[in-house]
Amino acid sequence: MNPTPISPLLVVSILVIYFGLLLTIAYITGKDADTQTFFTANKSSPWYLVAFGMIGTSLSGVTFISVPGNVGNTQFAYFQFVLGNVVGYFVIATVLMPLYYRLNLISIYTYLEQRFGFWAYKMGSFFFLLSRTVGAAFRLFLVAAVLQIGVYEQWGIPFWVNVLITIFLIWIYTFQGGIKTIVWTDTFQTFFLVSAVVISVYLISKELGLSMGQMVSTVKGSDYSNMFVWDFKNNRYFFKQFFAGVFIAIAMTGLDQDLMQKNLTCKNLKEAQKNMFSFTIVFVCVNLLFLTLGALLYLYANTKGIAIPARTDYLYPTLALNHFGLLAAVFFLLGITASSYASADSALAALTTSFCIDFLDFKNKPEAQREKIKFRVHISFSVLLFLVILLFEAINDESVVSAVFTAAGYTYGPLLGLFAFGLLTKLPVRDKYVPLVCLLSPIFCYIINTNSEAWLGGYKFGFEILILNGFLTFMGMLALVKKTEQQPEKMKMS
Repeated sequence: MNPTPISPLLVVSILVIYFGLLLTIAYITGKDADTQTFFTANKSSPWYLVAFGMIGTSLSGVTFISVPGNVGNTQFAYFQFVLGNVVGYFVIATVLMPLYYRLNLISIYTYLEQRFGFWAYKMGSFFFLLSRTVGAAFRLFLVAAVLQIGVYEQWGIPFWVNVLITIFLIWIYTFQGGIKTIVWTDTFQTFFLVSAVVISVYLISKELGLSMGQMVSTVKGSDYSNMFVWDFKNNRYFFKQFFAGVFIAIAMTGLDQDLMQKNLTCKNLKEAQKNMFSFTIVFVCVNLLFLTLGALLYLYANTKGIAIPARTDYLYPTLALNHFGLLAAVFFLLGITASSYASADSALAALTTSFCIDFLDFKNKPEAQREKIKFRVHISFSVLLFLVILLFEAINDESVVSAVFTAAGYTYGPLLGLFAFGLLTKLPVRDKYVPLVCLLSPIFCYIINTNSEAWLGGYKFGFEILILNGFLTFMGMLALVKKTEQQPEKMKMS
């Protein structure tokens, strides 16, 4: 493979064609769409499209470059986390989905109102809005930064214009059809995401003179394929990774309006469950493919004498854009764009849905008024994403930006605790104090995490910090239990 620099004009041409196709899909799927279509796709989404499209939503531009790059440091240990995800997705399909369909929910946080009351409901929705806004903005910031360096900077276009174009393109193809459009566009984008990885694997194998069978055996025989870690003190210890994978899948998929909204567009529970089980199989295969790509990237770099970047996230972009030829460069750009925009577009629709349903008494208004409200909220969240991305750029400090993104992860802990308490007990609580529990839990969790090495004999938290966060919320809810005549002193678990 000869290095083939990719010109800014070619990058722009690729993106124009790409978004042209997205707009075409949006036009077709958005015809005659009303607010019900925007939020639920009229419960008519084919389950197989939802399953495939969810791959693009569950991954992101961060995953697209970080998972392969991290293979040099952690080998295939990330797959332990993926195995935990499988169990989590099974819980979603068999426990949460039946609940959501039985209650006929549009916003999944409506369950919290029915179970606990007004304040639990509002806090659940608030934490989702906070975490998804920060998460979506962070992912878009990464893509905008890549495009700024590769294209806009060379043409003298400022960063804010770059971001404005990005947000506008996402808004324009989601504002009419909403979730119905996104089910189709995410399928389209997932195709390019997976294609980018497959083509990269093929081209590297070809350059190294490996057949498919030889490629598999070479990766398997390398040190990079080490998957299981049994050292308890290691941050990648199997059970830490596995159980973190279980609970993160439940919290960040099953308790996330963004990903659940797609599942709730299926015709019925049976089709939604087929979607989730199929998605799980594809999800495992795609992650295994990402890890294989990571091993091949390092094998290729070592064989060709190419220096590994200090920050491993840059390994895949560096090789794809400078060493793998034009085809790989084009598909890499399509892949990272697809992975980031598939996550961001559905987040924008989910944010609009959650705010309209959970905070604006949307269901009790006439259709004409609902259409105006939806339009304004959709615009408002687009502007909010724009401003948050500019804030990340203004901070311009990788450690601070990463800390903000990491902090957003803490917001899923209260959701996990609230739903777990609601499902595992029948205990009534003093609803007005629920916000206090939900706010204190992440704070205590952060303090414990910061001091864990000193307090817990050198123990370091990883992904499992979410479990601690959820546990603290659960215990806080226990402290809020109302005492009734039937239950004067003893709390009876269901």
